[in-house]
Parts: sequence; structure tokens; C-alpha cells
Amino acid sequence: MVERTFNIKGMTCASCVQTVEKAMKKLPGVQEANVNLATEKLNIIFDENAVSVREIQAAVDKAGYKALIDSVQKTFVITGMTCASCVQSIEKATRKLDGVMSSNVNLATGKMVIEYNPTVVSVSDIIEAVSNAGYEAREDMETSSIANEEKDKKQKKIKAIWTRFWGSAIFTIQLFYIAMGHMVGLPLPKIIDPMENPEWFSLLQFIFTIPVIIFGRNFFSVGFKTLFKGHPNMDSLVALGTGAAFVYSSGATVAIWLGHSSYAENLYYESAAVILTLITLGKYLEARSMGKTSEAIEKLIGLAPKKAIVVRNGKEVEVTVDEVVVGDTIIVKPGEKIPVDGVVLEGITSVDDSMLTGESIPVEKNVGDNIIGASINKNGTVQYRATKVGKDTALSQMIKLVEDAQGSKAPIAKMADMISGYFVPIVIVIAILSGLSWYFGGQTGLFALTITISVLVIACPCALGLATPTAIMVGTGKGAENGVLIKSGGALETTHKVQTIVFDKTGTITEGKPIVTDIITVNGIKETELLQLVASAEKGSEHPLAEAIVKESEDRGLGFLKLDNFNAIPGHGVEVTVDDITILAGNKKLMDDRNISLDKLARNSDDLAIQGKTPMYIAFNNEVAGIIAVADTVKENSLQAIEKLHNMGIEVVMITGDNKGTAEAIAKQVGIHRVLSEVLPEDKANEVKKIQAEGKKVAMVGDGINDAPALAQADIGIAIGSGTDVAMESADIVLMRSDLMDVPTAVELSKSTIRNIKQNLFFAFAYNVLGIPFAMGIIYLLGGPLLNPMVAGAAMSLSSVSVLVNALRLKKFKPSKVQ
Repeated sequence: MVERTFNIKGMTCASCVQTVEKAMKKLPGVQEANVNLATEKLNIIFDENAVSVREIQAAVDKAGYKALIDSVQKTFVITGMTCASCVQSIEKATRKLDGVMSSNVNLATGKMVIEYNPTVVSVSDIIEAVSNAGYEAREDMETSSIANEEKDKKQKKIKAIWTRFWGSAIFTIQLFYIAMGHMVGLPLPKIIDPMENPEWFSLLQFIFTIPVIIFGRNFFSVGFKTLFKGHPNMDSLVALGTGAAFVYSSGATVAIWLGHSSYAENLYYESAAVILTLITLGKYLEARSMGKTSEAIEKLIGLAPKKAIVVRNGKEVEVTVDEVVVGDTIIVKPGEKIPVDGVVLEGITSVDDSMLTGESIPVEKNVGDNIIGASINKNGTVQYRATKVGKDTALSQMIKLVEDAQGSKAPIAKMADMISGYFVPIVIVIAILSGLSWYFGGQTGLFALTITISVLVIACPCALGLATPTAIMVGTGKGAENGVLIKSGGALETTHKVQTIVFDKTGTITEGKPIVTDIITVNGIKETELLQLVASAEKGSEHPLAEAIVKESEDRGLGFLKLDNFNAIPGHGVEVTVDDITILAGNKKLMDDRNISLDKLARNSDDLAIQGKTPMYIAFNNEVAGIIAVADTVKENSLQAIEKLHNMGIEVVMITGDNKGTAEAIAKQVGIHRVLSEVLPEDKANEVKKIQAEGKKVAMVGDGINDAPALAQADIGIAIGSGTDVAMESADIVLMRSDLMDVPTAVELSKSTIRNIKQNLFFAFAYNVLGIPFAMGIIYLLGGPLLNPMVAGAAMSLSSVSVLVNALRLKKFKPSKVQ
């Protein structure tokens, strides 16, 4: 199975979404197909052996729309070619790459023009494929061009709609004055006065309406095309309503010129023009608002640097970021953006990761530390080795996660989608039946036409279709800004239902790196002397306690002494001789075996155990010398995060493989009351399952490979960003900052987004539930006013805009503070 994303052109409302999805699901080998009206994208998972990309595009075309693949076109200079067979070799090698749509090599110019999907294949992949074929490729910076720049396309689309609106408005204002001005006493020239010259009065309106229909021709071309294909959409309603008004008025104009001047009072040109103009204005406001919903993605894309300075053949060379390959040595100076992910080789600096992780304080980076592409190098020059490039960098992965989330559907959207699929045909039937009912009920044909047009124009499936995806787009984008990557709309929705959150202890609640917390000495031995001797004894050990003691000694600047004798005692500790001192370092059992009394340290030992610290007992020449205690310290914000979750009414559980005493000591420090201790890694998923069996929605927070099964088992898996790739792959949410305060932030964001979606759906349903009966004339039947089609058109445009504006309120989301 492969996953692809297509840009769908021609959609206008939720019924278009249903049409495209139904067309996709009829194709063989299609596992899943989701269309997002707000992003105008189709995400589809399919079997390449059962259906091809061309067949998918053909099916979309048959449904009345266009499916285009996000693509980039670049030109490469190829060296090493000598004949036509070289051309064939390179074309074959590059065309085999997944995501490459076309590849053409010109032997005469020595260049290759290639079109590819940048989310699937990168420039470095293309260069490597050419290299494997026996040639060299480098990007031609003079002719390289991006074929599909979404931002520019959106701006052009918005500008085009704005031009259409003004073009329509200029003629509509004059038309409105001619048609309605005389009714409120405004002067009209005698030549177009309806009482004296009804022929010219009607003909001039006809002439002014034609340009408005030309400016709004998309409504008719798309609307009638989808109607005749059996999948009517919002444009079909507009085309039918305004088309009926125009056709009726045109017929009335002919009748006037044939001598039936009474028809001059019953023209509908201004209604058709005003409806088209107002709906075009609504489309403009809608496009502007939808542009703002995708600002998070645009900000992330804007972070990517364009150039990099790499060391090649001993020289510093400036290349494009796309040309950087894994293993390149890159130089970054103060104030510059880090081009790609890597590991520091030389230099010390501090790096601002705030736009990627939400972490406001710059982080110091030394030799051996990882650095993230697109972060800002603040104050030192560093050399580093590129470890991830192109689509594999943290920024690219982050963009992909947010795009996937924005393209996915939340379960709450299913009801709206189902209704939208039947909405337009039902509205057309209601409009026709309403008009006929009034006509056969004794009203004039003009009255019945007014009712029919009003019903067609006021109905708005757009509001239903935009209610969920726009809120998800803003919500996931806001999450990314706060360092919370939510992978799907489903995860965003489920998170607000979570009742219990299970935290792994090591590396999640705690730092995951044991440190020396206490050094206790007896018999007049100095603290530094004890530490230096024990660190020297443990220098070669890989045990976590030993590593912590060695690091503490190094941090204090203590040297290591030469050992005269070394003896490892499995399961107990070590015995060494240094400067005629026999040192024993290990657990209580080692001391008991050597009959060394620990009475002097009994109270200290009990206190350390209560605090969850692990003691290493030290004896010099068979006499107790002291204790060095080591513990995995609690992260800075763990207590605050868990307190916040408790305040939100969420149960918090800690799970660990540690013994009961240590586990309960850590749990007590952070305020957790339910502890699952001595749990083997493979049993964590079963423990999550047991909590789910209690009827609770469970989230699991972890960072390691052994957490992956539990993350997958939980209703929502939350991975710490500093954790393993396996854990992050298994999770539904990734916390980029590794800060537990982001767990309640994710829950709050989910609640805010779902509340916003429910508001949007309420607005959309309420608008249609109230608007359509009003347009049908039910209010008029009860003694109220009759809805004018022009008012219906304005209301229809405002309904979509109101949903979008409400969704944009999510941009103001801020995590609450612990009281």
C-alpha cells in the first residue's frame, strides 16, 4: 500500500467532498480516501498493483474535478555522459525513484529536467540515483524552478476572486440603481423610465447583467457540469437559482418588446446580479480566511534555510540545502540558520529552537550534541556533520505530520459529511416542491419563482463542509506552534475524552540519567577523597550507578587514581586496591558477606530508601567509609504538569520496572497516587489494557522502545520528543520539547478544538434549519415577511464566513496556568 496526496481543483462545498470520496472508494485497491475541503487535498492509500495514479486522476476527472500531484520541477547539470545510452541509463535510474513523475535528459545540453513529489523523494535521493548509475548530478541554480508553489497560487486565486467581485460590483450597482432606484424616488432618465420606456428599461438591465454572469461564469460551468454528472454541489444551487432568474427575466424582456409592458414590474435581473456578486464576495472572504488557517504550515516552511556552507575537498563551498548529503561537514556562523540536522564536530554555541520546539531559552550545544535544521545559531561558529537531509530532517517530518493531520478527518466530521452528501439534491427537490406548492396554492408564477430561487440560494453546504477541517487545521497548527505535534484529526478528537493518563517513569517523569544526589562519610573521611577513590574503582564499569559516580567526579575536576588490583564481584560490586587501600564498593549484600557493620549508616540508609535513592556502600580496609547515593531525578515540570492534570479531573498513573519502594518514592514527589511497579517492558501494554477494561479512555506517555507497544495499545499514545524513533512512530502525539507541561496543553487544545467544531456545526445546521423554511415561505404563511432572494444570497455567503471566523478564534489559544 502507498499513500499519495493530490490537489483537487474545482471543489466548492461539502457535497464535492462526498462526490470525490465516493469516486475514489469505487476504485479497486483503494483502502482509504479522505478529501479536505479547506486544504483542497485528497489523501489516498491504495495498492499500486490494483490501481494507478493515472486511473485515480481519471476517476476524479470523471466526477467533475481535477486531481493534481504536488510536484517540483528542477534542472540538474549531468557530468560523465558520452552517448545516448548514458541518457537512457540516467533516465531509467531516476524514473525508478518513488515520487518521480518524469525525467528527461538532454545529451546536447548535458542537463536533466525532472519533475517529482518533494514529500516522497529529495534532491539528495536524485543525486544519489544518478551517482549509482555512474554519473554526477548537481542542481542547475539558473534554471531550477518550482512548478507548484502553493502560496503563490493561493494569492493569485484570492486576487482573481477579488477582481471578479469588483468587476461584478461595478455593473451590479448600476443595475440595482436602474431596477430599484425609482421605487424610492431616485431619478431615472426618461429613456429608461419603466413607465415611459419599459423596453429600454428591461434591455439595459439585460445588458448590465451579462458582464456579471461572465464574471461569475465559474458558478455556471462547474454547477451545471456537476449537476449533469449526477453530483450537484453548491455551485449547482447558485447556477439554478440565478440562472432561473436570468432566463425568466430574459423571457419577460422579450415579452415587453412584444408589447406586454406589464412585465417591466416583474424583472429579476438585479436579484441574479446581486446574488452572484454577494456570493463572489463571500468566496473572497472565505479564501482569505482559509489562507489564515494554514499559516502554521507556511511558518514552518518559511523556517527552512536556502543555503549551506559545506567543506568539500578541503574548501568551503556554498550550496543549496537540497544539495547537502548525509556525511557532509557544514560550517554555521553566529546568527545563521542551521541548514539540516546533524551532530556537532567542533565548537560550542547556543541554539534557538523556539520555532520548532516552542522552547524559549536557547540551548547550549557542545561537541557530540545533536542540532536541528532550521534552528538559529546564536553566538558561536560550529562545524557539524549532516545526519539527516531532505525529507528526513526534523523540520520536514514536522511539516509532514502537520500536513497529514490537517488532511485527516475527525470522527465528529462523519455526520456532517453524511448529511452533505445528500444535502444539495434534497435542497433542489425542496425548492421545486416549494415553488409548485405555492403556485398550485393560488400564488402567481412570479411568487413561486421567488420561493424557488430563495430556497436554492440560501442553502449552504459550504458551512457544513468547512466546520470540521478548518478547526482541525487551526488546532493542529496551533499545537505545532506550542511544540505539540498531533498526527491526525482522530487523535485530536479522542484526546479530549481521555480520563486516565499513564506515565512511564524513566525518561518521562524523571530525567532518565541517574546522578549522584548524596555523599555520606564516616570515620573522618573527606567527601572528595571518598568520591575520587570510588570513581577510580568504577572507571571502567558500564553500570548506571558507576557511570553517575564517575561523571560526578569528572564534573568536580577530580583526577583518577591508578589501580593496583581490580576484582569484579558479579551481582555485588567491586573490590580494588589503590595506594595500599582495599576498597569495597557495592550493595548491602556485599557488605554483609564481608561482615562489615553498617550500623553507623543505618538511619541514613533508611532515609535514602524512603526518598527512592539507590545507595552504594563503601568500605576501606574492611571498615565502613560511607555511602554514595544515586537517583534518577524528577524533571523540573513533572510535579506541576501532574497537578494540572489532577485539576482537570484526569487520573494519573505511573508505570515502571523499578521496585515498589523506589517507584512509590518518585510517585510521592510528583503527587501520583496510583503506581504500577516492577512491570516488565513487555507487560506495559497489558497494564494499559487492564485500565481500558475499567471503561476508561487511556493515554500513555513514554519515550523508549519498550514503551512502543503500550503507546500503540492506548487510545492516545503520547511520545516524548527526545525519545526513540520507534516510540514517536507508535504515538498519536509527539511532544517536541520533552516537557510534561505539554501533556495538559494537548488535552486543553483538543477540548478547545472540539468545542470550536461543535460551535461550527451548530452554526451550520442552525443556519440551514432556520434559513430554508424561511426561504420556503413558511414564515410568510404565518404572517411574517417573504425572504428576498438577494438577502438569501447574502446570508448564504455570511454563513461560510462565520464558520471560518469562528475557527480562526482558535489562533488565540494559550495553555492555562496552574492555579
